[in-house]
Amino acid sequence: MAEQIGASVSTVRRLEAGDPGIALQHLVSVLSAFGELDQLNTLLDTRRDAVCLLLQDGELPGRIRARSSNVR
Repeated sequence: MAEQIGASVSTVRRLEAGDPGIALQHLVSVLSAFGELDQLNTLLDTRRDAVCLLLQDGELPGRIRARSSNVR
């Protein structure tokens, strides 16, 4: 696989392990080698990314209350 995509064996191992530091070109090359290049759109579609959506929900602020005015 490494030779086919033009990367080192260690890069392929890191890719298989899910290392986030892998260059996108290597992922594209692997998808192309497996005939799954059209899956790249699915990977990049944030509306379908359950993990990203959960992380975004976690960043939402809790209930925000307006300050009560103590004006008399």
